[in-house]
Amino acid sequence: MCSSRSQVCDERFDGPGPEAQWQSHLEKGTFLIQNCHHCSHWQFPPVACCQHCGAATPELIPASGKATVYSSTTVRSRKGDYNVAIVELDEGPRMMSRIEDIEVDGVKIGMAVRASIRGNETPIVVFTPEEARP
Repeated sequence: MCSSRSQVCDERFDGPGPEAQWQSHLEKGTFLIQNCHHCSHWQFPPVACCQHCGAATPELIPASGKATVYSSTTVRSRKGDYNVAIVELDEGPRMMSRIEDIEVDGVKIGMAVRASIRGNETPIVVFTPEEARP
């Protein structure tokens, strides 16, 4: 909030920021990504301004949840193997996550996957293989 008349207010900085808003929606079971009203650019992670045109108009919109594995690596440890993947969302942005419900060596570049929100205390977005995509 602005405290003096000479100060220029920017309402984007009132209240919770884009990351906190995104996390709040995840806690409610909704996976959102940002879309700019000015240039229609989709972006992730959520930030205050459009990364493409600089407009202060990105809005959190429900994501389709559909994605493709862009890259993947297997992390091997004594506690068990797991993968770290970068997926390209159907809307365009890429995000780092993991692919679950599949053997780690079964994750392939170009594989169709779908988003799922998992976790109780701090929900996260993970992806699972999608057998047949329309």
